[in-house]
Amino acid sequence: MADDPLPGWRDGASKQAILDFVGRVTGAGGSGAVPAEERIAVFDNDGTLWCEKPMPIQLDFILRRLVAMAEEDPALRTRQPWQAAYTRDYDWLNAVITDHYRGDDSGVKVFAVGVLTAFADITVEEFEAQADRFLRTTGHPTLGRKYLTCSYVPMRELLDYLGANGFHNYIVSGGGRDFMRPISLDVYGVPRQRVIGSTASLAWTSDGPGGTLLHKPEMDVLVDGPEKPIRIWSRVGRRPLLAAGNSNGDVPMLQFSEGPARPSLQLLIRHDDPDREFDYPAGAEQAFDLAATRGWTTVSIANDWATVFSI
Repeated sequence: MADDPLPGWRDGASKQAILDFVGRVTGAGGSGAVPAEERIAVFDNDGTLWCEKPMPIQLDFILRRLVAMAEEDPALRTRQPWQAAYTRDYDWLNAVITDHYRGDDSGVKVFAVGVLTAFADITVEEFEAQADRFLRTTGHPTLGRKYLTCSYVPMRELLDYLGANGFHNYIVSGGGRDFMRPISLDVYGVPRQRVIGSTASLAWTSDGPGGTLLHKPEMDVLVDGPEKPIRIWSRVGRRPLLAAGNSNGDVPMLQFSEGPARPSLQLLIRHDDPDREFDYPAGAEQAFDLAATRGWTTVSIANDWATVFSI
């Protein structure tokens, strides 16, 4: 259909659930429309809006910095996470991520020390410049495209469709807030002030016009699991009507969006397409068990998306 707002989605239950939901929110069929200021939609980023395999994009960015540090200081080569970065031990790194989504954060704590050290005392402007340059110039290791083109076409269509119907879209990610902000508007149409993500603590010094804002070698917040609803409420002050994720870490955000007295929609992306993207269930087992009992909409990349990436 020429006026299809979601051409990248195949006709089926998932696409219809989206269309029906937006219809209810906007008052189609005589139902009462939800006021525009209450039309909030929240999206995880890694694995929901863009590709996260064979490793999250920001992880590649971080690993390159850890390798550079290990090359400068050989003593780091026997310490994690520098050792894993220097020796390309991707099994260790993937285990950290998988264990985190299964409730074991021991590896995350070790990795966080390296990340926070890697970018300590860098200004917020320089960090964003490095992230922006990396995303616009670096190629994905297996997909044959630049990282900046690894966002999912159907999800970008969904963001546009929601925006055209009065929604305020937010990114709510365990990934770094300042890593995503430089490209969020270009890639997703989401302005930087609507990006909620993990961050190191910051320190400001009055050392000239405007002062200097620096990354400190300590964690401020990891926006994952229960922190997602907390940060949504702290930033937005409303429960979202729509939430989209792809892992166990998104479960609290999906639950937070549920509301029997108002239209709501929970989307859970299933990575089951090894030909066009990747096929992996690890780290999402709890989410899919809950989706089956709570009526969430499971979106199969293989079956529900007519296309995955832009040509």
